[in-house]
Amino acid sequence: MEKVPHTDSAVLRMSISGGIEGLDLEERGTLIELDRKIHGYWELGRNFVLGWCPVDDGIHLLIVPHYRIAAYAMAGSHSEDIGALNGGNKDFDPESQEFIVELLSRRRHLDERRLQHAANLFDIEAVHVKLRKPLSTDPTELELVEQLIRRYSINYVPNRAVALFDIVGFSLLSPFEQMTQLNSLSYSLNSAHHKMLGTNIDVNFARSSTGDGFYIWNRTTGMRANSNLYHLMHLVMADNAIARRKAQGRTVPLLRSCFHVGSCYEFHQAEGLSPTIRSDIVGDVTIELARMIDRALPGQIFVGDFKTGRTGSNGHATETPILSSIDFVQLAQKDLSELNGLEFSGEAIDSIKCYLTGEEQADGRYSIRKLSIKDKHGLSRNVYNAKINIYRRGADPILLGIEDRMLRDDSLDMKTVELFIPE
Repeated sequence: MEKVPHTDSAVLRMSISGGIEGLDLEERGTLIELDRKIHGYWELGRNFVLGWCPVDDGIHLLIVPHYRIAAYAMAGSHSEDIGALNGGNKDFDPESQEFIVELLSRRRHLDERRLQHAANLFDIEAVHVKLRKPLSTDPTELELVEQLIRRYSINYVPNRAVALFDIVGFSLLSPFEQMTQLNSLSYSLNSAHHKMLGTNIDVNFARSSTGDGFYIWNRTTGMRANSNLYHLMHLVMADNAIARRKAQGRTVPLLRSCFHVGSCYEFHQAEGLSPTIRSDIVGDVTIELARMIDRALPGQIFVGDFKTGRTGSNGHATETPILSSIDFVQLAQKDLSELNGLEFSGEAIDSIKCYLTGEEQADGRYSIRKLSIKDKHGLSRNVYNAKINIYRRGADPILLGIEDRMLRDDSLDMKTVELFIPE
């Protein structure tokens, strides 16, 4: 193993959030020692830690090259593909692939049996790391070790909500204007997050730059976490809309936005010679959002056509029935009362209404229109057009999104797939 310098001595600041105050100096030293040793096996990002297990005099680590994990994840049910990775074993059970994905979906802390099972699948030996002071059974210390090790790992989330904000006409701006508009959008994200935290709504949001905008997601998973992210998206767009009314010149961006729920992999990129504290995501959900945003009009809000279960904190479905995009938005509407009273430009919110658009029916109800769009590769996908109305005391409402009637022009290449009549 090539010795790689460990450039980040501030391991406790970068990889561990909270809880460190409860450890004594010797325990802190153990974590720093463990981080330095894992860093060596990490080999500048060549390897990932798939699992760990404390033992009497230290810790067992399952160190796997990243390309082998990727091959397992992509092989699907093709057992011959996975078998080729496992010493040519053609009788490789497809359930083993599911086991690997399950490992990526859950905690890295495993018992010895599961750690050995995973080692057998990859035909490797667990690495034994001896520590000056063995790990204790204290839950706080074990949780800090888990957080530390996840920094050197990848995680699979089957149901994660992600929003994408895209600055319209970004490439046509001057470099200074690009910087100013990105900074304005960043401020709107921070301002909306701050407002939500003031209502005790848990949004532990992360973001990743796309160059001309941001992906944002909630580090917490589950139905409520996804709903909270949807509401954060509302507040970001409201803050942006108010800023645009007050702006002079091209200092505040015109946005188009998309929201989708799907699977993704979460990982920590290297910064210098060490993994960062900031995570990035990539997967079906980000691919879909990138394709959707390409067809969105300035000011438009797309919601993807997704199916998602009511999920627990580990990202796995815990309840039925499966929720559609329509179900999700209807349930999200019920939580919006928690945002009543928030202030924008000194005016308190009376109410917020979020809905998917359609046509008015004879009985006064509105349908919900599912649209088909084609991306630049000629691939079709279904989306919904969303509207958000924010009503304020003593001020004009903030109306976000595009009305349905504006989307019936054939030149837009947005074809109606189906009309739903809500009950």
